[in-house]
Amino acid sequence: MDKTKNISKTPSAFKSVYFFETTGVVNQKGLGKIKALLKVFKAFLQAKKILKEEKIDAVYSVGGFSAAPAAFASLFCRVPLFIHEQNAVYGKLNQLLKPFAKSVVSAYDKNSPIKGYPVKKIFSQTARVREKLKSIIFLGGSHGAKAINDLALSRAKKLQRMGIHIIHQAGEADFDRVKSAYEDLGVEVELYAFTGELPRLIAKADLAVSRAGASTLWELTTNGCPALYVPYPYAAGNHQYFNAKFIVDDCMGWCELENEQLQFALDEILEKPDLAKRSKKLLEYSTEGVALKMINAVEEVI
Repeated sequence: MDKTKNISKTPSAFKSVYFFETTGVVNQKGLGKIKALLKVFKAFLQAKKILKEEKIDAVYSVGGFSAAPAAFASLFCRVPLFIHEQNAVYGKLNQLLKPFAKSVVSAYDKNSPIKGYPVKKIFSQTARVREKLKSIIFLGGSHGAKAINDLALSRAKKLQRMGIHIIHQAGEADFDRVKSAYEDLGVEVELYAFTGELPRLIAKADLAVSRAGASTLWELTTNGCPALYVPYPYAAGNHQYFNAKFIVDDCMGWCELENEQLQFALDEILEKPDLAKRSKKLLEYSTEGVALKMINAVEEVI
C-alpha cells in the first residue's frame, strides 16, 4: 500500500487524508536509527510537495515522530505552524518546535490561549454529574491492559455483592482469558474486546478505571466521569503519569501505579467514592468546542 495515498474518498470531514511511512527515532539504535531518520526525511520531502500542491495555509502539529515530516515541511515552506500538545509533558518534537510556532495549545497549561482538549461532541452532550456509584467501567484499551484487567477480575465478586454493574473493555488480545475468568467467577459483566460504543458506555458509567492517555482522559473529563487512572509505565517521558497527576492535583480523580497497592486504591474509592464533588469539578474544567476554537485561532493569524 502506498503510505502517502490520498484516501479522501473515505467518509471524513477532511477534503484529503494522507499517511506517511515513518518510524520512531528516539528508541532506535545504530542502523535502526539511521533507517528511521531516512524514513522521516523521505516523508518530509513528500510533505513539502503536498503542502504546495494543496496550497496549505497552516499546519497543526500534535507531536510525535509521525508529525515531524509535516511540521518541518511547514517551517521549510514558510507555512505558519501551530502546536497542540496532547500531554502534560511536552514531547521532544513539540519542545523543539515551540519557539517557531505561532501558537501553542495545551489543556494542562493555564496560560494556554485556548483551554481544554478537543473531543467528540457526544461526550459533552451526554455529560452528567455522577451522584451514586451504580456502574463502573474498566478500560483495558484496544490491546488490553493486563493490570487493569486483573484488577477488574480481582474485585468482580466484591462489585457484584455491592450491586455495582461492571462494564469492561478487555482488549482483543486478552479477551478470551478475561471472559473465561468471569465465567469461572460466576459474575455477570458487560464485556467487550473492542467496541465503537465507548461514548455510550462511558456516559453510562459512574466511575472509570483507565490508562491515562490524553484522549481517554479528556473524554472522561468532558463527560464528568471520575476515574482511577493507572498510567502505562512505559509511556515516553512517563507522560501518562503526569497527565493523571494534573487531574489528581485538582482533586478531580485518582491515580495509582501498577503495583501491589492498586487493589487497595480501588477498595478505598469503593468505600467512599465522593463522586459528586469530583464529577462537578470535571465538568467545570472541561470546555466545549475546543477544535472549532483552534481553527478560529488559526484563521485569525493567517
